[in-house]
Amino acid sequence: MWLNPEEVLLKNALKLWVTERSNDFFLLQRRRGRGESTGRITGLLVGALDTVLDSNARVSPFRVLLQVPGSQISWVIASGAAIEEVNRHWDWLVHNLLHSLSVFENKEDVASFVKGKVKGLIAEEVRGRQAAQEEDPEKFREALLKFELRFGLPSSEKLVTYYSCCCWKGRVPRQGLLYLSINHMAFYSFLLGKEVRFVIPWAEVTRLERVSAGLMTEAIRVNTRRRQRDFSMFLNLDEAFGVVGQLADIALRRLLDSEGLELDRVLQQPARITKRILEEQALREYVLALFRLPRGERLHEVASCSVWTPHARCHTSGTLYTADNYLCFSSREEGSCVLLVPLTEVLSIEKAESTSSLPNPVIVSVRTKKAFQLIELQDRDELVERLNARLRAVHWKQSVFRGKTHGKRSVVRPYFHSSSFETHHLSQFEDTESFLPSQSSDDGSEEQVKERLWDDHFTEFGRGVHMFRTEKIQRLVATGIPESLRGELWMTLSDASSELEAHQGYYTGLVQKSMGHSSLATEEIERDLHRSLPDHPAFQNPTGIAALRRVLTAYAHRNPKIGYCQSMNILASVLLLYAKEEEAFWLLVAVCERMLPDYFNRRVIGAQVDQSVFEELIRERLPELAEHVPDLSSLSSVSLSWFLTLFLSVLPFHSAVRVVDCFFFHGIKAVLQLGLAVLDANAAQLCASTDDGQALMILTRYFLEQVESEVVLSCPPSSPPAAVESGGHGGDTDVPAVRHANITDLINESYEKFGDLTVRQIERLRCRHRIRVLQAHEDTTKENALRLVTPDVSIPPENLADVYDLFKRFIRKLSCFIILSSPLQTDYGDSGRSYLERQYRLDRPQFKSLYGLLVPWPGDLSQHTDTVANRAFTLLDQDRDSLVTFREFAGWLDTLYCEDLNEKIRLLYRLHIPPALTESEDDPALLKSPLLSTNRPLYVDKPGDVKEDYQEQLKQMLKDLAKEKEKDVEKPLPLMNQWEFIQFCKTLYSMFHGEPEENDLFQAIATVTSLVLQIGEASHRGHDSAGSEVTEDGGRGDGSSTPEWTVSYAQIVASLLTEQALVNFFEKPVSLSEKIAEAKEKQYHQRAGLLTLQQAAR
Repeated sequence: MWLNPEEVLLKNALKLWVTERSNDFFLLQRRRGRGESTGRITGLLVGALDTVLDSNARVSPFRVLLQVPGSQISWVIASGAAIEEVNRHWDWLVHNLLHSLSVFENKEDVASFVKGKVKGLIAEEVRGRQAAQEEDPEKFREALLKFELRFGLPSSEKLVTYYSCCCWKGRVPRQGLLYLSINHMAFYSFLLGKEVRFVIPWAEVTRLERVSAGLMTEAIRVNTRRRQRDFSMFLNLDEAFGVVGQLADIALRRLLDSEGLELDRVLQQPARITKRILEEQALREYVLALFRLPRGERLHEVASCSVWTPHARCHTSGTLYTADNYLCFSSREEGSCVLLVPLTEVLSIEKAESTSSLPNPVIVSVRTKKAFQLIELQDRDELVERLNARLRAVHWKQSVFRGKTHGKRSVVRPYFHSSSFETHHLSQFEDTESFLPSQSSDDGSEEQVKERLWDDHFTEFGRGVHMFRTEKIQRLVATGIPESLRGELWMTLSDASSELEAHQGYYTGLVQKSMGHSSLATEEIERDLHRSLPDHPAFQNPTGIAALRRVLTAYAHRNPKIGYCQSMNILASVLLLYAKEEEAFWLLVAVCERMLPDYFNRRVIGAQVDQSVFEELIRERLPELAEHVPDLSSLSSVSLSWFLTLFLSVLPFHSAVRVVDCFFFHGIKAVLQLGLAVLDANAAQLCASTDDGQALMILTRYFLEQVESEVVLSCPPSSPPAAVESGGHGGDTDVPAVRHANITDLINESYEKFGDLTVRQIERLRCRHRIRVLQAHEDTTKENALRLVTPDVSIPPENLADVYDLFKRFIRKLSCFIILSSPLQTDYGDSGRSYLERQYRLDRPQFKSLYGLLVPWPGDLSQHTDTVANRAFTLLDQDRDSLVTFREFAGWLDTLYCEDLNEKIRLLYRLHIPPALTESEDDPALLKSPLLSTNRPLYVDKPGDVKEDYQEQLKQMLKDLAKEKEKDVEKPLPLMNQWEFIQFCKTLYSMFHGEPEENDLFQAIATVTSLVLQIGEASHRGHDSAGSEVTEDGGRGDGSSTPEWTVSYAQIVASLLTEQALVNFFEKPVSLSEKIAEAKEKQYHQRAGLLTLQQAAR
C-alpha cells in the first residue's frame, strides 16, 4: 500500500534490506530473511527479530524507496506483505512518473513532486474506500472531490452524504448541492455566473424545522445564532430532514454534552459515520424505544414475517427485530400487536418443514412450554443459524453468572436486616394496611372483577414477558391493574423480570458493597428518605425507610453517572409498595436507564427535551390553546414535575399509581398524551387566563378536584387524605361537579383523543428538540459566565464572548464522582467556587495551546514560549488544583490587552518569581508555593476527648484567609534574584522576533539589562559593606550567610522606562478581535489534526 513519505537516513542500515530492483530514483527492497531459499545466519537473525516484535511493530517484508541522486536521505513511499502488491506499485511508478522526473533540474523538486503524487494517491484510495460504502461509488467519489475542492476543509472532515436542493435568499431560489459532513453542512451553487458558497458548523445550529410558506414548497429551515437558511425541493425531504437532524444531534451531543448524554460507540468515532450507519442508528433508537430494551443492546437482523397469534386465530404480519438478547416482533400498525421474547427464556429455535400455506416456518420454544411460530422469513437458514449462535452465548453467560453468584450468596444475605424483604413488598406489612382505603363490598367485588378479567387475558394471550401485547391489554391497563397483580405486571411490562432473572444475587452484592459508604449521593439520599410519601405508614417506620435506603444507595453505587437525583425517592417508594425489594431495584433500573433515558442527571436533559416535545405537541394537537397562550414555556415549566415524577407529585396517590400503570405499558407516550388530556380538559379556562399565575392556579385546582373525586369514590368520609384537608375542603360534600368523575375517564380520553401518537414520532421529535435544549443550556451557561466575569475586566463584551467560545472548545468537561441530586444546587464545597466557575476549566496542556493562540507577542522561540506558558498556568492556578477557570483566564488576557504598561510589566515580573518560576520547572512542586496558608492546619486531629466546634474553626480559617488577602494587596512584590532576572531577560528577548523594530528593541533590552545588572551589583555590594546584621535578612531562606543579588519591580520598571522603544512596544495597542479571528482559524485546523491522529491511533 502507498505510505505517507517517511525519511530513511540509511538505505540499508545494518544490512537488514536487500535491493531487488532499482533505477535512478526508486529502489524496491526485500527484508533480509524473507523469500531466501537458504537459511543464512543473517536472514535467520533478522527473521527472529521480526518474529519477537509485536504485531504493531513488525516491518512489512517489501518496500519501495524514493531516492534523490547524491543524497543520503531516502523516503519510504510504499510497502507490502507480498511481492505482487509492491510490484504493482513499482510498475505504476515506472510507467507514470519515471520519465517525467528527468526534466527536473533541481533534484529537491523531484522529491517534492513524487511525495505530492504519493499523498494524492493515498487520498484517492481513502475516497475509494469511503465511496465503496455508498450505493453509487463513482458518483459519491465525484461529489467527495468537489466537496474537498470547493470548501477547503481539513482532510479529516468526512463527507457523509449530499443532496440536490434549492437554498432560498428572500424570494430567490438558488439551485445547488447541500453537502452534509460530520461537523458541517455546506452549500454550493453556481448559477448564471453567480457563485453561492457557505458552511454552517453543526455546533452553531440552534433549531431545525420543517416549514411551508410563500413560494416555497415544504422546506427545511436551519437556524443558527446569526441567521436562518431555508432549503427546499429535495427529492426525498423526509430522508434529508432525518439525516440533517441526526448529524446535528450527534455533533452537539459529542461537543456540548459528552458527560451527560449517552452516545453509541459507533457514533463516538466520526470517521465511521456513513449514511448507512445513520439509517441503522435511527432504526436502532426506534426499536430500543418501542420495546424499551437496555441501551446497550445492538440491533442485528430486521426481517419481514408473520407470527401465529392464537387469540386472533390467524397469522399477523409485521417485522421481526433481533438484538443481542431479545427477539422482538411488531405488527405493521404500531401497537396493534407486540411480542417481546428474551433469549434467556428461549429453549430452542428450530426450522420446520416448509409448505405452501406455511412458507419458511421457524418455531421458537420458551420455558413456559409455549412456542411461537414465525413464517415467511427470507434467508431463514442463515437467520436461524445466527440466532442459535447468540442463544448459546446467552445461555453460557447465564450459567457462568449463576455459578459465581451462588458461591457468594451466603456471604451477602446477612446484609438484609429482615428476611421478609425477599418474599414480601411493603404494602403487605401489617403496619401499612391502614393507608389503603377501607374496601367496601363493592370495592372488593370490583377488584375481583379486574382479577378475573386479567386471568382470562392471561389464558388467552399468555402470561409473563412474552405475552402478546394488544389493544385489549391497553384497555385493561387503562381500567386499572388490580392491587394483587400490579407488582407482577410492572415487572412484566418493563421487562425488569428478565434483568432480575439474568442477574440473580446482583442486588444483594450491591447492597453489601454500598451500605456503610459515605458520599455526596448517600448524603442526599438520607436527606430525602423521610420526604418520600411522608403520609404513608410504610415510610413512617424504620423497616420501610431502611428498604428505601438500600434500593437508592445500591442504584447510586451501580450507576455513579446518575448517582441520586431528586424524584427518584418518590418513584422508589411507590415501587416498594407493590414489588419486593429486589424487584423494586430492577424496576428503578428500567425507569432510569431505559424508559426515561437522560432524565436523572445533573441537568435533567431528557426531561427538558420531552418538555420541548410536549410544547410542539400542544401547538399541533391543541392549536386554540397555543393561539391564546403564545408563550408555552409557563405551561411546560408547570408540567416538568409531571414528567419527572409520573404525576405522583400532583395527583392523589391512587390516581397517580394508575398513571404509573399506563407508563409501564406505553412508556413516555402515556405521560405525553395524559398531559395533553389535562390541558384539553382545562383549555377554556387556560385561554381565558391573563397571566402565568392564574394558569397555574387553574391546573392546581383541577388536580385538587381529582383528589376530591378520589375521596368520594375511594375513601371513607371519616379519614380524608391530608391533601384534601390542606386544601380547605375537608369533609365538605357540596363541591362543584368535576369534569372527570375519576382518573379512569381522564386516561380513556387521553387514549381516545391522543392515542394515535406513535413511538416513531416521539423519537423523531426528541432528536430534533434535543438540539434546541442543548443549545439553550450552552447559551444560559455562557450568559451567566460572562455576567460573572464582565465586571472584573475591560475586554469589550463582544470580544469576551468570542474568547469564551475559544476557551470552551478546549474544554474537557469535568464530571463529579457522584452526580448532584438537584440541578439547581450549586455548592459543591470545591474551593469555594461557584458552579459556573467549575463548569469549564482548562488543564495545563489545554491552557498552553490556547496561550499560543492568544498571546499578543508572537516570538519564534517555541521552547521558551512553552516555558512561559507553563509559568502563566502555575501563576493563574491559585488554588493548586491543576485547572484554570474562565474567570482567571479572562483576567490574564485583560492584563495583556487592556491594561497599561505598568500592569503588563508587573505580570511579566510575577511570571519570573515563585510560585510561577520554580527551581525545577519540569516538576513544579505544590508544597513550594508560598500561597498555601500555613497559619492554620487544613486538618486537625486532636487526641483524647478534646473536641473543637467545626463551624468555629471554619469561621476562623475564613478570617485568616481574608487577612492574608489584605496583606497580599498591601505587600509589595518580592525581590528578584539574579537567576530569575536572567529568565526575565530571556522572555523579553523571545518576544521581539518578527517585530519591525526588532534591532532597536534588542539594543534597548541590552541597555536595560546592563543597567539593571549594575543596579543589582551595586545593591549587592551595599549589603556586603553593611555588616552581618543585614546579611542575615538578605538571603532568600537558603541558609547562606552571603546576601543574594536582588532587584525590585520598581527598579526594573524605572529601567525599562528609559528606553522609548520598549515603552512604545508595550503601549502599542494590539487588536484582540484580529487575534481571536486568527485563533479561530488555527484552532479549527489544530482540532482537525488532532482528530486525524486519533483516527490513525485507532
